Amino acid sequence: MLLSNPGFAVSSTPHRMVFQSRSHWTEAEANANAVIKGKIGLHQIVGSRRNLKFISRSVSEGEALTEYDTPFPNDYIDLLKQAKRATELALKDGKQLMEIEFPTAGLGSVPGDCEGGNEMTGSMQLIREFCDILVAPEKVTRTRIFFPEANEVKFARQVFEGASFKLDYLTKPSFFEDFGFGEKVKMADRVKPEDELFLVGYPYFNVNEMIVVEELYKEAVMNTNRKMIIFNGELDCIRSGYYPSFFYPKLAALTKSLLPMMETVYYIHNFKGRNGGTLFRCYPGPWRVLRRMGNKYFCVHQQEKMPSLKEVALDILPAA
Repeated sequence: MLLSNPGFAVSSTPHRMVFQSRSHWTEAEANANAVIKGKIGLHQIVGSRRNLKFISRSVSEGEALTEYDTPFPNDYIDLLKQAKRATELALKDGKQLMEIEFPTAGLGSVPGDCEGGNEMTGSMQLIREFCDILVAPEKVTRTRIFFPEANEVKFARQVFEGASFKLDYLTKPSFFEDFGFGEKVKMADRVKPEDELFLVGYPYFNVNEMIVVEELYKEAVMNTNRKMIIFNGELDCIRSGYYPSFFYPKLAALTKSLLPMMETVYYIHNFKGRNGGTLFRCYPGPWRVLRRMGNKYFCVHQQEKMPSLKEVALDILPAA
C-alpha cells in the first residue's frame, strides 16, 4: 500500500516566494514600497518578517507547469510520476549516472523514523512500481536491477513476480560479514551484453556496497551507451563525511571520483525541529528549500547547485 502525505506545488525565483496548490497559486513579491495591486482574483496579506506583496490568481486544473513549478508530491503515486519525468528528461539530456533519493516512511519522514529493514522493503516495492512506469515493455529484459546482496534477490523475486526485469546483487554474504567484509563479486561477470539500464537499489547497509557500485559503473557503464540509476542509496552519508576517510578511504574517495559524475534527478530530504523544512529537487529544476505553512509549502531559497545538508540546516532554514 502506498503511503500518502499532503503536498502542494511550490516555486520560486530570486526575491520571490510562490505558494501553489492544484487549484490556485499565490505569488508573493518582495517589495517594501509597493502598494498591493490586484491582477486577477482575490488579494490577501499574510504575516511575514518581510513587507511582501501577495497576488492571487486562479489557474485551471491541469494547466501546464514549468520545471520550476514542479509540485511537492501529494503521495507516492505523484512522487513516482515526477521521478519518472525527471529521469526521462535527464536521459534525453544524455545523463548517464543518476540518483533518486526520497524517504520511504512517509513524505515528511527523516532517516531513522522507520526501522532499516522496513525502509529497504519499502524501497524495493517502490523500485518495482517505478520501473513499471519508466521502462518500456520492449526494454524490460534489458534492464538489470541490483540489490545489495544475494539474499535480497530471493525476496525481490516475490515483489517482482510476473515481471521480466533481470534481478541481480552487488555482494554475497560470507562468514566475515560481521567484520565489514563481503565475498568479492566481479561485476563484469554479472553484466550481459544486452543490458542497457542498471538500477541499483539502496546500497547503503554495508560500506562495501557503494564501492562495488563504483566498480560496476567503471567496468560496465562508463564509455558505453548504458545508463545507471542509484535508487535511495543514502549518498548524503558519504557527501557529509559521516564515514571518516581515515577508516574508510575507498568510501571517502567516492566524493572525488563517482559522486561528481552523478546527476541527482529527484531528491527529497526533510529537516525536523523548530527550523524544519525540506530540500527538494526535480530535474531539470533548481534545488529548493521549502517550508510548510498550514497545508501548503513555500520556497524560502533556491540555487542551481546542491547545498550541503549542514548549510540548509544551520544557515538557510534559520534565516528564512
